[in-house]
Amino acid sequence: MKGTAIKMVEKLLNAKAKDNPVLQNAIKIKLMMKGIPIQKLDAATPDDTAMIAKIKEISKEYGVSVDYLMNLRSICSVKTTVQEVVADLLYQLAGFETKMIVFFASRVTFEPSEISKQIQDAFPQSVVFGCSSHAENFNGKTQTASVSAMVFNSNVIESAKVEALENLSDGINVQPAFDAFDVHFGTPMSSVDYSEFGGIVLVDGLSLKEEEVMDKIGVKTNIMFTGGSASDSLNFNSTYVYANGKAYTDAALLAVFKTKNGVDFIKTQSVDVTDVTLTVTKADTAKRAIIEFDNKPAVTRYAEALGVSCEGVDAHFFGNPLGLVIGTDVFVRSCQKIDGETLYLYCNVHEDTTLNLLKIKDIVPDTKSVVHDKLKELGSIAGILDFSCVLRTMQLINDGKTEAYANIFNGIPTSGFSTYGEEFLGHINQTSTMLVFK
Repeated sequence: MKGTAIKMVEKLLNAKAKDNPVLQNAIKIKLMMKGIPIQKLDAATPDDTAMIAKIKEISKEYGVSVDYLMNLRSICSVKTTVQEVVADLLYQLAGFETKMIVFFASRVTFEPSEISKQIQDAFPQSVVFGCSSHAENFNGKTQTASVSAMVFNSNVIESAKVEALENLSDGINVQPAFDAFDVHFGTPMSSVDYSEFGGIVLVDGLSLKEEEVMDKIGVKTNIMFTGGSASDSLNFNSTYVYANGKAYTDAALLAVFKTKNGVDFIKTQSVDVTDVTLTVTKADTAKRAIIEFDNKPAVTRYAEALGVSCEGVDAHFFGNPLGLVIGTDVFVRSCQKIDGETLYLYCNVHEDTTLNLLKIKDIVPDTKSVVHDKLKELGSIAGILDFSCVLRTMQLINDGKTEAYANIFNGIPTSGFSTYGEEFLGHINQTSTMLVFK
């Protein structure tokens, strides 16, 4: 393996001196005086057993545990062919026990059935699953034309199973999947200790079935499922979910895993809630279409709420989504397109639902705050799977904030992708839902 030493150093600095450059420098000097050449360490540095043991001991003196870095790895390959990617992943994971692999592969770069089959074949003893992506997240960095993955050994994941729900357009039945989970784990999913189990859901991002999938999951178990909708190159042509060495469309994946240390969650949507409300008085829920707000044509009422004319109102979609506000929590519904006076969203909304007009704000300070708060709450974070809306990715790029966003995750192994929608209790938009491994 390679890159473990720099991850351990970053973890130590992040835990003890994240916002204190003086203390950071003092720790670096101590490491160098102990024979750790930190100026030469990077992600390509081959793992050295003696050096890793030395960094581990110094970290222990500071009261920081870095053991988990030997049990969970975020990796990435920017090779251009499937064969090269698989060889690169095998090289990066040489000597690492792979219990579960979650991967996200560029839709435009890699043929779906080939990437799924070859990664599964390369790790035949592992539970391997993932989906197609518009952009990939590697340790907070936004990348394209790559494969990003989070890899776990048995010190993190005790057991895991993934089930595919096929032919969503013909109807959704999650019972066979949950029957399989019950058998595999030897206990009903309806009564498991949610603090020990985690769930990931990945859905064909063009299926329009995310809400129904999430509704049916929610009544079967108290496990919190987090995930996202598979994406492509923004041409909205085809998206795929990957498992069992196969590529599925018109499908969803449900993965359940039992952890050794538990999981937690972060949901952040980086919006301000305005006092302006709109009530859905007529809708075609299945098509995610709002026909009327407040008994007025939907587009006209949305434009009125913004104080603009109907002409060109779609230019405000990105900056002014709508939100279902429950207490202090916000579940974002982003606007997609206009057809006459009908407003289409990226999630469904039912009649008689009251929505607040929202205003997007800077993603970086908001995300930095919630990640820092979770780190403070837990003491340490072993890794994060970040399911972040493609609209947030576009905002970060437009604002020139991709590097600042990546810096939030310094010292925390992170993998993820830019989604066509996020799953957390239901289907939402313009949000980042993060699965946090303790």
